[in-house]
Amino acid sequence: MAIRLLWKVSAMVEKHRTGFLIVSCAGLLGANLAVHIVPQKTLKPLYQAWARGQPEELSDKLQSLFHEVLRDLHVKSENNYQAFAASSFHPVSAGLPWLPAGCVVGIPVSFGDEHGMVNRVVVTEGKEVDWKSPGGLALMDALTLSLEAQKFAIAREVIYLQNHSPLTHASVAPACLAGTYICAVAIKQLLGLYSGPVVLRGLYNLAVAVIGFVGYCLSYDTVSREVDYRTDRRTASISTDLAKGGVEFYNKTLARNKTLRTLMGKRGEKTYAPNGNLFPRYGFRLKHPPYTSRRDLVMSILSMSQA
Repeated sequence: MAIRLLWKVSAMVEKHRTGFLIVSCAGLLGANLAVHIVPQKTLKPLYQAWARGQPEELSDKLQSLFHEVLRDLHVKSENNYQAFAASSFHPVSAGLPWLPAGCVVGIPVSFGDEHGMVNRVVVTEGKEVDWKSPGGLALMDALTLSLEAQKFAIAREVIYLQNHSPLTHASVAPACLAGTYICAVAIKQLLGLYSGPVVLRGLYNLAVAVIGFVGYCLSYDTVSREVDYRTDRRTASISTDLAKGGVEFYNKTLARNKTLRTLMGKRGEKTYAPNGNLFPRYGFRLKHPPYTSRRDLVMSILSMSQA
């Protein structure tokens, strides 16, 4: 019964393959953009900072800094960008400027604390960080950024959104699916596999699925790294101060990761490299460029601007 049902489904898909391909690609695009369609209800609850059981409001100082960055970037519709207090170590963002919901940018509460991190709780491996210990002092120093570094970090997220980078990321999966399917059908027709044995067709489809998945992973990672480099390059090119802030931001990020590598013990050694870069979560995948290469890119832009 199950085999017969599977055969009927396969025949129906084969008969209406163009329609199924369009619907599948549209579904993938929509699923990947879901977090960006209503970012206030998706990203914000994930990263919202809390204090005493209540969502923490972004300080006036950070609100002012955020709008200053928007003005520096000549953002025409500032109302399309909203900021909130984030619990992360670095800014986060989601949304598309031309959608009704606009964009949200999460700014770490540590940006407005300066030396007030001692009043906050950071937990690593189930233990609170002792801010008076050597590791705690090193982490506090890594989380303390100058105004220029904070501006770079926020400006980078705004430019990421301005470039419609979420749409670029979301388009990779449907593009790979369509490309894989079209190539698979063309090769199958060329080799005459439609009239071949069922087992042979099954093995061919399995091989195509594996190759398509690997191709998607490599394509997505390549696009993601290029988007990161492009965003860093554009942000650092705005002004010398932002470029200096970018160098500091990535140096502090590397220092933070080195400290977390020590504080987190064995898990930290598996997550962070000795130089502060992130180890790939999966062996052959590298979704983001190493922080050292991103710092070097900003340093080269800074050198050219000062030449």
